[in-house]
Amino acid sequence: MANFKSGYADPVLENPCSKVTKSSVSAGVCMMNTTWRDQQHPSFISFISSFLAANSFRLNFVPISPDFIFNCGGLSVAFIFVTKWDCGNVGTIFSRAKKLKAQFAHLYVTLNLPTRDQNDSFLCSYFKYEMQLGRPTFVPVQDIEMGFEKIVKIAHSCGVSKQQEVKSKLKAEVRWKIITCLHSSY
Repeated sequence: MANFKSGYADPVLENPCSKVTKSSVSAGVCMMNTTWRDQQHPSFISFISSFLAANSFRLNFVPISPDFIFNCGGLSVAFIFVTKWDCGNVGTIFSRAKKLKAQFAHLYVTLNLPTRDQNDSFLCSYFKYEMQLGRPTFVPVQDIEMGFEKIVKIAHSCGVSKQQEVKSKLKAEVRWKIITCLHSSY
């Protein structure tokens, strides 16, 4: 995944010819929760938009339950993105994660935990709210830009994995048909 571009610059300004068009190949679609968007700083939304465009993702704003849903390679991957950890309001984060894990097979919770106190608070809360290890997967990060880059990498990896699985199944099916045809011709 070294081919992901850092999102700190506007890709259209760097290379105007690289602008994504409807006819160009897309890595996938990112759907962003409109309520989540409205709670973020406009510069961060601009960063997200630029980062997605640089990595050939389309961005749509929709009223959805998770903060993000990525569709990559026919696989939907949902994300909760906690950009501000509030030690006094962790219950809502964990109850939301429990609710959404029942709705999405692929759910990740990305948490911005820049301080040791916030990280300690998360660890205590994780066990207090009896979260099942890996369901959903929690991804702690130290800044929000890194968090979003991790979200895109996770979504892309899941999509690539799904595509490789489908290709393997198709190859196996073709081999089976060839073997079946060869055996039936004898």
